[in-house]
Amino acid sequence: MTITLTEIAELRLRTFLRGTPNYTPSRGIRLAVKDGGCNGYEYDIKISDAPKADDQVVESGQLKVFIDPKSAPLLEGIVVDYVDSLLESGFKFSNPNATDTCSCGKSFQAGECSPTGVPCS
Repeated sequence: MTITLTEIAELRLRTFLRGTPNYTPSRGIRLAVKDGGCNGYEYDIKISDAPKADDQVVESGQLKVFIDPKSAPLLEGIVVDYVDSLLESGFKFSNPNATDTCSCGKSFQAGECSPTGVPCS
């Protein structure tokens, strides 16, 4: 499984994770794909205390990233970056599996396997 976090994305996530109450070194970030968004799939990032039994664990710098089996094929090869500018700040996803993306960059299609999208509100 190949997932790349840019140096700044890894730093932002690691800093956030270490600042949470009851931090332990086994904690990591769960990167997932869920049904939703205007294109069918949307990215989901959460703090996780530990990987689940069937998760893949990818280490990026000093950060553990947990990926569930459903999300893994849709996230293979993804690059996660963090941008901070006058117009926008947040995580940016460059996903080689995406056949189309939303203008906000938070949702995507992956060919014919994509669920029905929900219009942006």
